[in-house]
Amino acid sequence: MTLTHSSSGSAHRRPRGPARQSRAGIAFVSAYVLLLIAFGVVPTGYATYFAFTNAGGAFTGFSTFITTAQDFRFMDAVGHVALYLLYWLVSLVVFVVALALLLHRLSSGTVSKSLRFLYYVPGALAGAASVLVWLFILDPAVSPVSSLLAAMGFDTFGEVIAPGHLPLLFTVIAFWTGAGGWIVVMYSALNNIPTDVMEAARIDGAGAWQTAWHVQIPMLRKWIVYMVILAFASGAQLFVEPQLLSLASVGVAGRDYSLNQLTYDFAFQLNNVHGAAVSPASDGDSAAPVDGMRRGSARRR
Repeated sequence: MTLTHSSSGSAHRRPRGPARQSRAGIAFVSAYVLLLIAFGVVPTGYATYFAFTNAGGAFTGFSTFITTAQDFRFMDAVGHVALYLLYWLVSLVVFVVALALLLHRLSSGTVSKSLRFLYYVPGALAGAASVLVWLFILDPAVSPVSSLLAAMGFDTFGEVIAPGHLPLLFTVIAFWTGAGGWIVVMYSALNNIPTDVMEAARIDGAGAWQTAWHVQIPMLRKWIVYMVILAFASGAQLFVEPQLLSLASVGVAGRDYSLNQLTYDFAFQLNNVHGAAVSPASDGDSAAPVDGMRRGSARRR
């Protein structure tokens, strides 16, 4: 009787562990959900409201979208971002995978750890700080690589940041800042490839190139796709690099080079919150503050 009671009591107590873990998980997730609603869902809904209404709050359908798309700067900005994304994604896939494979081939643990650290160091800099570093590097007057710039035919800062060079320059800055983290991710994914698979490739007589092309890269495919998706999302939000370059070059780069810059211009220069809300790069964050300033100005009148 006692044993039966004890076993039944322990059977009743067992579910309490998973239930406690479930409550802890909900507590952790709820904080994120609150932030997601406050800084993601609400601004997006706010921007959607402005996208389909006018200054008087009347429903306008897609007229604001059409007006914004007909802006003379819109298609140029789309082209600039598209060309930058092409350079950025191709260089990211090719060089990140190649450097990760090279890092994985190194037999020395000390060298491998040092390189992983060096790859990741530029990512510790904020976006604005990394752009300022590159502004210093790209100015032949103060650059530590001024001799290299001169050998390439660049004597002034304006020649280096000519409009035709900007997609490549932004790609170099983005790669220098963001590629290190992805190299570490790909390196970790390579370490997760089963040892017996690699051993079977060696037994079959596959060399380093054949192993990389036929075994390692195919097994990295899902990680490469994941990297491309996130890199596309971040690259489409191009703003800091052209904005700071525009300020440093006194308008050579233009303040409407990217879609995010155009959104910023609509919201804070033209006071057109509805045009900012329909921009492809807008997530509502530009629309909210400018609408608040517009309403405050109206109340003061």
